[in-house]
Amino acid sequence: MSTARRYVVISVLITMFAVVIAACAGAAPAGGQQVVEVTKVVEVTKVVEVPQEQAVTIPEGAVVIDFWHAFGGGRKLLIQRMVDDFNFTHPGIFVRVENKGSYRDTLNAAILAAQQGNPPHIVQIFEIGSQLALDSGIFVPFEDYAPEFDASDLIEGVANYYNFGGKFYSMPWNSSNPILYYNKDIFRAAGLDPEAPPETFEEMLAVCEQIVSSGAAKNCVSWPLHSWFFEQWMANMGAELANNENGRAARATEVYLTGDAAKEIVSWWKEMFDKGYYAYSGKLEDWDGADAIFVSGQAAMEITSTSDVVNRQNDAAANGFELGTGYLPYPENSERMGVIVGGASMWMSGGHPDEEMAATAEFIEWFTNTENAIRWHKGTGYFPIRKSAVEVLEKQKWFEKNPAYRAAFDQLLNTKPVRATQGAVIGAFPEVRTIIEQAIEKVLAGEASVDDALAEAKAQADKAIADYNKSVE
Repeated sequence: MSTARRYVVISVLITMFAVVIAACAGAAPAGGQQVVEVTKVVEVTKVVEVPQEQAVTIPEGAVVIDFWHAFGGGRKLLIQRMVDDFNFTHPGIFVRVENKGSYRDTLNAAILAAQQGNPPHIVQIFEIGSQLALDSGIFVPFEDYAPEFDASDLIEGVANYYNFGGKFYSMPWNSSNPILYYNKDIFRAAGLDPEAPPETFEEMLAVCEQIVSSGAAKNCVSWPLHSWFFEQWMANMGAELANNENGRAARATEVYLTGDAAKEIVSWWKEMFDKGYYAYSGKLEDWDGADAIFVSGQAAMEITSTSDVVNRQNDAAANGFELGTGYLPYPENSERMGVIVGGASMWMSGGHPDEEMAATAEFIEWFTNTENAIRWHKGTGYFPIRKSAVEVLEKQKWFEKNPAYRAAFDQLLNTKPVRATQGAVIGAFPEVRTIIEQAIEKVLAGEASVDDALAEAKAQADKAIADYNKSVE
């Protein structure tokens, strides 16, 4: 008998008193703000797990498939419900699903399990782990085991990212990109047009000056200090992150962190921080901290993932403000090229008996089919990755009834298919991300100039890439 869990959804009232936004302890840079005082009561939806003994019965003779993913909370619940539906309608196959922690934790756990000779059949791997997955030798091309797979039904932005050398080694699943969320009520209070969010870096500075100087909000905008946003701004400007066509034409050997695009992004980020317009929690990759600053009304805007559309709509309703969405801003001296698909895909490990490989492919195709793509999109905010799913949603007038989803989806559809927006493929990408984040943190803290921080980051990142490449060549 195994321990199952019963989930209870409750509303929690949280009074937030202070959020530290300095990049590190000590004095904030001149003109910057170190502490955001939060006094508003914020209603947040929580999913509480209550242990409950319940036997899990595997049908006699069923082919058992193990599926590891990185989701918690409501997404974990939805995945379990979908897996239960599959198991009920496919009695010859039984899928066991398990959350393994973060994206990095899930990938590391899968590699360890493979080294021990017992890899799970399916692993959710974040997009920047693709090169590592390809090099690991653990996984097999999904396309080779899925005779009904139709790549032409994938929307272009998604297909563009996950096509490696003309083949789909994994099945795209949860796909997203960053958009601008904003509080229309704060815009009105500041005398701004609530239907006209800023579209450029320059407009963002001007709007923020009006919001903060009017007292409509203590800060203007929040987003996590995460390299994902830096990467997205590089792509939006048409700048590749790595050489060899973003690692797509040949293995990447260096990153472009000292070019004009990189310097312009970090310089603007620094200016926003020094003027007290940009606020973050003081921690790297702290998504919850940025959410709290925005939802509490301490910032008028937040830049974060499209996968949070459902959460932000719920937050706006619970806390009594009108939500708007817009595109990711870009420098007005560059052409808007679009965004990179973020999120993750489903990878199949090799070495299992033929009947298990066939059952694995059957489950993945079912789990990501048109009906389930719609179900996943509506329940989470992640993109409906299939054109056929979009057609159904359009017929249902889904985007008209739920306008917050429209900006997110249109931004991807309007993305130009160039190497910059296809996304970089770097074996040491997780390490490179951390290096970039630490460089930006130093700039915000006043510990290094933009030029010096990026030059140091490039040297560290290039070494990490070289070390990785040597390990697999």
